[in-house]
Amino acid sequence: MRDIMGMMGKVKEMQAKMEKMQADIAALDVEGKSGGGLVSVRLNGKGEMLGLKIDPSLFKEDDVEILEDLIIAAHQDAKAKAEAMAAEKTKELTAGLPIPPGMKLPF
Repeated sequence: MRDIMGMMGKVKEMQAKMEKMQADIAALDVEGKSGGGLVSVRLNGKGEMLGLKIDPSLFKEDDVEILEDLIIAAHQDAKAKAEAMAAEKTKELTAGLPIPPGMKLPF
């Protein structure tokens, strides 16, 4: 019976750690850049865009398509960084747990 109570305590402890980790990930502020820094995008850990900066030199009529591509590339860069940070935090939290390869956690 003590084993079950101990296991339940560990489950609650892990749940609290997971909730904190999710809050930490959501609070991330990541910047992605493209075009050698001409375009930068800031995202939170959920992938929501927090900010966008565009170098004024890109504001020429002929460069609209290039600018659009650079914005997309900067967003993808920031999102990839946020996902990598979230994966690292998850890895740190679940270190030592017997999680089978390929199993996705519910967060």
